[in-house]
Amino acid sequence: MVSRNRFLFWSLLLGIMGLAALSQPTSVWAQSPTPFLPASPSARAIRDLMVIILWIAALVFIVVEALLIYAVWRYRAKPSEPDTLPRQIHGNTPIEIAWTIAPAIVLAIVFVMTIRTMGVVAAPPPATAAGEPLLIKVIGHQWWWEVQYPELGIVTASDIHDPVGRPVQFELTSGDVIHSFWVPELQGKTDVIPGRTNNSHFTVDQPGEYLGMCAEFCGAQHARMRFKVIAESPEEFETWVANQQSPPAEPATPLAQQGQQAFMTNACIGCHTIDGTAAQGKTGPNLTHFGSRDTIAAGTLSNTPENLARWLRNPQEVKPGALMPNLNLSETTIDQLVAYLESLQ
Repeated sequence: MVSRNRFLFWSLLLGIMGLAALSQPTSVWAQSPTPFLPASPSARAIRDLMVIILWIAALVFIVVEALLIYAVWRYRAKPSEPDTLPRQIHGNTPIEIAWTIAPAIVLAIVFVMTIRTMGVVAAPPPATAAGEPLLIKVIGHQWWWEVQYPELGIVTASDIHDPVGRPVQFELTSGDVIHSFWVPELQGKTDVIPGRTNNSHFTVDQPGEYLGMCAEFCGAQHARMRFKVIAESPEEFETWVANQQSPPAEPATPLAQQGQQAFMTNACIGCHTIDGTAAQGKTGPNLTHFGSRDTIAAGTLSNTPENLARWLRNPQEVKPGALMPNLNLSETTIDQLVAYLESLQ
């Protein structure tokens, strides 16, 4: 009895701890993306298949459990018949044929529907009234996403902007290890492999922000390798493109000007690019319009002056294992860099 009570106590405690962990967001986005709320034709096809399979599985579960409960109750041991066995049935050909054919039919139906869904998901995106497919190249890094628009001359990180109603064609590759590109509400998972280019696509039909993530364990900060797809109207997208294609304005305040000088004279210049300046590093994210982004370190922190100062003070405290080292910057230099980077709109 003591052992059983101890087991129940620890089970309850672990359950409470699990619920508490689930209630805490693992990133600056509190919402959980779900494939059950699709916002593209591809994701809708995946959702429909998944729902059908879930209903089939539920029906099979109900039938099997009902038969199991019936058998346990019907053939339970009775005090009046302690040594009596129920009538034994062996080699019932009709039953054996039935339980062989029925699952085969179910699996055949699921197979046909799966092949049809795979065709819908894999088919290249057609041109629409909104234009030809927009090409976006995405490179996975430990642990952030580089986003390139080769036709538009734009390089950014973590945020993927695209116009509603226009197909988007992704070319996916990795700069280090295997990652997986997944936006649950827009498309299925696609592996991101070093030395190889895989393709994915979707057409967002509802404006909004859709959380994406790496779905392949890729190192210590795998869970903090998130990104965001920002679907906006064609007019808003064109405005964003025009802003991204123009160099950032020169810093207007003395503190931001000092921050620019600090950026150009410290190790920052060796890893990051800021268009229109001498900073042309390729190791870290492009920071040309850093101030317009919502998050820092691939969704780990909201992009606020306080969080940026924390990141610059010690990146390893925020994201252990990230390639950005602790540069042991003074508080004065941190304030200057924060003012400069936040001005890069």
